[in-house]
Amino acid sequence: MAENMTTASVADAPPAVPPLPERTPKALREAIAEHAPQLLPDFDRHWKRAIADTYDLRPVPAFMARWWCEYAIARDPKLDAHVTELQHRAAEATDSAEAKALIDEVARIRYSTRKLEPGE
Repeated sequence: MAENMTTASVADAPPAVPPLPERTPKALREAIAEHAPQLLPDFDRHWKRAIADTYDLRPVPAFMARWWCEYAIARDPKLDAHVTELQHRAAEATDSAEAKALIDEVARIRYSTRKLEPGE
């Protein structure tokens, strides 16, 4: 009986959040393709427009910062849903102080993802 309970609790557990990849465009793209494929078309379009078509590598750090954050949130369904809910609530808020507080919370979450390291 205890064996069945263990199996059931493991099966009912939410899936683990995938770790962040190496901090390279290739590794990040592979992680997005595997764990957050809904981001891939925008990632590829942005890469093509900002880097590939221009042959300019100067935007790579900003590109990586943006997509690191996007992936860090999207790879965690609970966090992604929370951020989306905050954004929707801010868009629908009739009180500007409430809307600002909600947007500030989204910004705080996004900013905190910048500090995450590969493997986290």
